[in-house]
Amino acid sequence: MTPLQVLNKHWHYTAFRSPQAEIVEAFLSGKDVLAILPTGAGKSICFQVASLMKEGVCIVVTPLIALMQDQVQQLKKRNIPALAVYSGMSRTEIDIALDNCVYGKEKFLYVSPERLQTEIFKERFKRMNVNLVAIDEAHCISQWGYDFRPPYLQISSLREWKPGVPFMALTASATHRVRADIIEKLQLKNEVLFQKSFLRENFSLVVRRTEAKEKKLLEILQKVPGPAIVYTRSRKLTEALAAFLGKNRISSQFYHAGLTSSDRTIRQQDWIENRARVMIATNAFGMGINKADVRTVIHFDLPEDLESYYQEAGRAGRDGKRSYATILFHEADVQSQKSKTEQKEPSIEYLKKIYQSVANYYQLAEGSAQGETFEFDLEQFSKKYQHKPAAVFSALKKMEEFGLFVLNEGFHRPSRLHFLIDKKKVYSFQVANAKFDPLIKMFLRLYGALLFSEFVEIAENQVAKALQLTVADVKEKLKQLQQLQILSYEPASDRPQITFVLARQDTGSLPIDHRELEYRRKLHFNKMQAVIDYAEQHHRCRMQIIQSYFGEETFADCGLCDVCIDKRKKESSFLLNDYIEQIVQLVNQQPYSPDEIEELIAPRDKEVFMVAIRELIDKGVLYYDEHWLLHKTSS
Repeated sequence: MTPLQVLNKHWHYTAFRSPQAEIVEAFLSGKDVLAILPTGAGKSICFQVASLMKEGVCIVVTPLIALMQDQVQQLKKRNIPALAVYSGMSRTEIDIALDNCVYGKEKFLYVSPERLQTEIFKERFKRMNVNLVAIDEAHCISQWGYDFRPPYLQISSLREWKPGVPFMALTASATHRVRADIIEKLQLKNEVLFQKSFLRENFSLVVRRTEAKEKKLLEILQKVPGPAIVYTRSRKLTEALAAFLGKNRISSQFYHAGLTSSDRTIRQQDWIENRARVMIATNAFGMGINKADVRTVIHFDLPEDLESYYQEAGRAGRDGKRSYATILFHEADVQSQKSKTEQKEPSIEYLKKIYQSVANYYQLAEGSAQGETFEFDLEQFSKKYQHKPAAVFSALKKMEEFGLFVLNEGFHRPSRLHFLIDKKKVYSFQVANAKFDPLIKMFLRLYGALLFSEFVEIAENQVAKALQLTVADVKEKLKQLQQLQILSYEPASDRPQITFVLARQDTGSLPIDHRELEYRRKLHFNKMQAVIDYAEQHHRCRMQIIQSYFGEETFADCGLCDVCIDKRKKESSFLLNDYIEQIVQLVNQQPYSPDEIEELIAPRDKEVFMVAIRELIDKGVLYYDEHWLLHKTSS
């Protein structure tokens, strides 16, 4: 099959997006690839189609467990065998998954970076028929980036064990310095670089300085039709803004990592299926969300850095139609941003204090717990040791940067089941233990022979209903069967987890380089200042600033951002007034949508035409009804 036939067979697309086909061809010719493609450009398709072109398994390294689970489910829906190995899985579960990649027909193994250096992974990897190593979120390997993760530095060791296997590194954003770091740290050789311009031609970047952010938020949502995302850095504020929009008859949902997994799934689905128009969320929301018709992304707080802002804003307008990315801020936000950045850069003394508290919390002796995962309740921990939760979270994330922990915020892991003995022994056990017979029969009827070869996701409530038992009864019987070593049972969980990458250290001599700590502090403050400068300036095209930040120098204005539009308004006052007059005349006769008005007027300068519509709405001359048709306001 050709790459296009593979794409059509599994994804039902009739053509690749640029440069997906070229990336697949580079892989087929045995070359390493570095692909820097914006959010929504289809990075995962590149390594998935590529690997399906050859015998063997593709190892996909990614730090995002929720995204990992989602991609595995999506591949399985397309009848493509895929597995994931990540923090929180039992050794038995990991053992079976890796064995299936050695002896089975698995095509994709998703693995978190900290798992790569475990002995159990190393030994199985050496025996696997690997056709590709794909590194997602590849910017995490660079200390110059915004999301440095030390376990990424170990990825290149896979080269030693399988030197002939190509690497494909993918990310949505990387400066020149980060790009060079990716190439060096992954030891890419004769690599082919694919990089799309950071320019988004359908994108209007806007900054609104205002003392009344809620009022401005409401104005924007009333003027710009269609689905929207509102990002804020506070969980409480997501809830408060959802209530505020509800009072103003705008349907919305709020989303943050403090919600249960089922709540997050329901809210996300409500928004995707347009039962809720606006999603108000922390940055826990958005990764892997495939919704093409988002018209506006609004940052209610200043973003942490331009890299994450570009990724988050890029979730609007994936369908290629006009979309908007707006930052709302007032002067107090600048000081707040500085305070938050200060909090995210704790002192070495505070890091030691939190580390000791974590060791006490789990009663760990020095040298123990390497690779072990524990459920972690931030609120409970903070209350017990009298720390502020936000400060604790920042300290744990900072220690994650230095390779001590991995902190995974809550994600849903369904209950999983696997028989430890073969079919004949299970049958003998059923005969000898009649009280367990109906339960075992039901599991085999519902989930089949896969239970003997791998861990299978199960629903205890479904089995309970079929057997007319309570869910508690089913869980208790499964625990008993586990104690009898008939099966391995992993109950569902959606609590946050902390994994010790290194064994428990002596608190007095934590492996944290003081000079490196200070360097990273300065790096984060520089990134913070770049965001403040971006928001405060009003003389240079905003897209130009973004492009320049990522090393793409250009002197061409985008013509769409608020700065460019202000310039154009001054230069095109005659044309603007002409369009305003024509629009008012048309809407006087009957309501029209903006697209219908554009078709009737056929403006030679569409940007000035859009400015004319916005001005008429801003001044209250026109307004939208519930069907997004424009009406003239009664005088």
